[in-house]
Parts: sequence; C-alpha cells; structure tokens
Amino acid sequence: MSQNPSAQFVRRRMREYFTAYLYLTPSGLVFLVFTLLPALFVLYISLFNWNFLNESLSRWVGLGNYRDLVTSGQFWHSLLITAYFLIGTVPVGVILALVIAMFLMDQVPGRALVRLAVFAPYVTPVVATSIIWLWIFNPEYGLLNALLHLLHLPELGWLQSPHWALIGIIIFTLWHSLGFSVIIFLAGLSGISTELREASRIDGATRLQELRHVVWPLLSPITLFVLVISTIGALQAFTQFYTMTAGGPLASTTTTSYLLYTLAFIFYNTGHAAALAVILFLIIGGLTLVQMGVSRRRTFYQ
Repeated sequence: MSQNPSAQFVRRRMREYFTAYLYLTPSGLVFLVFTLLPALFVLYISLFNWNFLNESLSRWVGLGNYRDLVTSGQFWHSLLITAYFLIGTVPVGVILALVIAMFLMDQVPGRALVRLAVFAPYVTPVVATSIIWLWIFNPEYGLLNALLHLLHLPELGWLQSPHWALIGIIIFTLWHSLGFSVIIFLAGLSGISTELREASRIDGATRLQELRHVVWPLLSPITLFVLVISTIGALQAFTQFYTMTAGGPLASTTTTSYLLYTLAFIFYNTGHAAALAVILFLIIGGLTLVQMGVSRRRTFYQ
C-alpha cells in the first residue's frame, strides 16, 4: 500500500527541520549562555542597588538607577565626549577608507605591500599599539612633537592636554581601525563591473563624477555596512581610552563606555553601571535602526 505523498513530504520536511536545529543547537547554546542570559541579568540588576559581594543585601530601586543617571552631569558629559569621538572617527574613517581602497584598486607599485601596511594595524592588539602611541604622543620626546618642531610649529601636550587628548585618541583609532574598512571597500570595488566604469570614462566622466554616479551607488550596501559597524565600534570603544588616558585630563576622554567601567570596577556601583549598559545598548540599537531607515531608499542592491 503506497503512502500518502503529502505525508511523505511532511515527514521529510520534519527531518530537515530537526537536522537543521540539531546543527544550530551548539551555537544557540553558546549564544544563550554567554550573550542572552548575561544581557537579561544586566537588565535585572539595573533595577537594584546591587551588592555584588552579598546579593542578599541588594535593594530594589526600580528605575531609580536610570533616574540618577539622566540627572547626572557626568552622564551627559560622557555622552558628549562619545558623540565627539563618534563624529571624529566614523565619517572621516569611512571617507578615508573609500579613498584608500580606490587608490589600491589601481595598478600602483608595491600595492600588496601598501595593503599589508594598511591592514596590519587592525589585527594587532589595541593594548600593544596604544603603548607604542603613548611614546609617539609623548610631549617631551615623542615622534609627533619632534615632527612639529622640525616644521617650526608649536609643540602640543597631546594626551596630557584636555584640549588635545580626545583628538589624539581619534587619530590613533583612525589609524588602528582603518584597515578593516579598506578591506571591505576593496571587496565591494572588486565586485563592480569594470565595463561600467570604462563606459563612464568613455562618456567623458571625471574620476569624481565616476565615483559619485557609478561607484558610490553600487557601493551603497557596503557603505551602509561599514557605517553601521564603525558606529557600533565607536560607541563601544574602551581599550584605547583606558590604556592611553584613563579618562583623560579633566575627564576629557571619559566616554560612556569608560564611565561604565569606572562605575562598575572603581566605585563598585554595579546598579548604576548596569543601567548605563542598558542605556548604551538602547543608544546603539536606536542609531543602528536610524541608519538602516535613512539608508533604505538610498541603498542600491544589484
């Protein structure tokens, strides 16, 4: 007696679903244990005056930690510093990465060596490179001030100055993270048809017009990806701030991430730190949604 074809189809699909979820189970468990559950726990303790040494002494405060943060001048100052850092690294980094990627697409001498030099900082540890840049920024015998002296320009305090400390970290961050964006743009440029670019040149388009009307629209998905990833990275940046300035003179480099660290591990104010982590998560998620929404009509998918 032949089986019902629909029943066979259902059983086959059930086996496929079972196999698929079986393969997803290990990664799903890792995500659950190391990402989702800790995130929910952070949300939970943000509602308490939390005592991490003795949980029984923790006291429910509801939204009190959030209220304390939004009425704190320190919180808004850290948001302002984070915004300056974001503006100084993301737009400049995206533009520089695109320019360098287009330059490396041409047949320039030593192109492979230049690609290696651009990408190498990204794969080196931030702590190690930060220590090297501490020497470069040193106001007495650093390389940058030696270069300024050679050019007969006034020497700067760099990381010791409240006016220049954040700019110094922005310079370091651009140098360290640029390689990732360049590689992504190179991958996107390699996927653009050379016939389209050659046709635009035959029609008399300049390099700038070619970039604006041909390359840029076709790179819009890549640009959106780099923009979102760079924004998230800038909002989460911590290591260089901790290693190079530890908050900076007059809190000039105290970003939201660094403030979170000080609340949690210096002042042991775990409840406020957890609330700040939740707020930072909402800021990152909100900015990502805004970027996706704004770019939806301007993103061209081949």
